Amino acid sequence: MNSENEALPTLRELENQVLAEGREWTRQRLQQKLQEQADRHGGVFPPERKEGLASAKKNNAPAKRRRRH
Repeated sequence: MNSENEALPTLRELENQVLAEGREWTRQRLQQKLQEQADRHGGVFPPERKEGLASAKKNNAPAKRRRRH
């Protein structure tokens, strides 16, 4: 039997552990699928930047403009 010093994990702890394992499995599966697709198409993301091209200009307008009522 378990000694009194060994605390059993709570239901919440077990749930969190299983959810974390599920997220990691899903992340790895998604990575695998995306890599397979990238390999099939031969592309790299983000695309490599070509020499001599200017970068996009920044928009100098304020992010939010006040509305006039």
